[in-house]
Amino acid sequence: MASVALENVSKSYGAVEIIRDFNLDIEDGSFTVFVGPSGCGKSTLLRMIAGLEDITGGEVRIGGRLVTDAEPIERGVAMVFQNYALYPHMTVAQNIGFSLRMAKLSKAEIARKVAAAAASLQIEPLLKRRPAQLSGGQRQRVAIGRAIVRDPEVFLFDEPLSNLDAELRVSMRVEIAKLHQRLGATMIYVTHDQTEAMTLADKIVVLRAGRVEQAGSPQELYDNPANQFVAGFIGSPRMNFIPATLRSGSAAFAGGTHALPLKGEDQDILVGVRPEQFRIGGEAADLDLRIEVVENLGGTRYLYGALPDGTQLVVEAREQPGIKAGDRVPLGFAVERPLFFDTSGRRLADLS
Repeated sequence: MASVALENVSKSYGAVEIIRDFNLDIEDGSFTVFVGPSGCGKSTLLRMIAGLEDITGGEVRIGGRLVTDAEPIERGVAMVFQNYALYPHMTVAQNIGFSLRMAKLSKAEIARKVAAAAASLQIEPLLKRRPAQLSGGQRQRVAIGRAIVRDPEVFLFDEPLSNLDAELRVSMRVEIAKLHQRLGATMIYVTHDQTEAMTLADKIVVLRAGRVEQAGSPQELYDNPANQFVAGFIGSPRMNFIPATLRSGSAAFAGGTHALPLKGEDQDILVGVRPEQFRIGGEAADLDLRIEVVENLGGTRYLYGALPDGTQLVVEAREQPGIKAGDRVPLGFAVERPLFFDTSGRRLADLS
């Protein structure tokens, strides 16, 4: 296995700059996830590591080796794509072993490696089938098996689950996590789905417009986001941002009945509160929420509603089964240290 280092990497298409002075160290054996909105450069970065995209500037190192100008086959990486890219006329076993045949390994060695990969992915009964006879999840396992047999230093996954239905996405997410535990391999995974990022990653790299907004563990990004963009992107449902006015040591919410004692200079701010941090009723209730939609997920219910100034909120409600659309509820939040942002999205120091 190997570490990956991107040093001052940039990528431009003519005058259009996609990646800008990008620096990142990925530890040997880690599971790193690139996450961000569409067009932020996630897949482009992955393709640059794989050697499928030339870089405009900077250096790429894998296992300490400079591979900036190396061919893809020389980099010791294997990539799993969004579309499975299986050969329809070949069996599963032939698809998995294709790269080994191209490398002119012996039939016995190919059979051994294919059997080991199939056992690891629990697809031994499928080896004689063709792709058209497989489900989407089975095809994705075959694509992963084709990567495993190459014994790469680094696995690259480019949104591998986006074509699967919701149930299969969950089960395949678990299988990929188990695969990482078994192999101990360095894995870099691209997704726009922050739930996948939170459940799979050792490290999440949040990207926006070709730059790193923040990199860290899933819990670090959830608890201590660097700015409003990261705070709103990490977490499902997303963090709520409540406008408030900070004047003379206290902050007043629009439509609220009490002021929140805060330190700091006078300014308009946003108070960040996660859906699970709200409390309905009680002495701390200060906000008047009109319920618009109740989303019932069985063990959890989410209330979607609006404050008097039109601010939209999502509130987790486990203990209030009688609330329905059209109700008005008093709302507070039980969090010792809410997050504060200025109106440009910059994280403010603790004001409480």
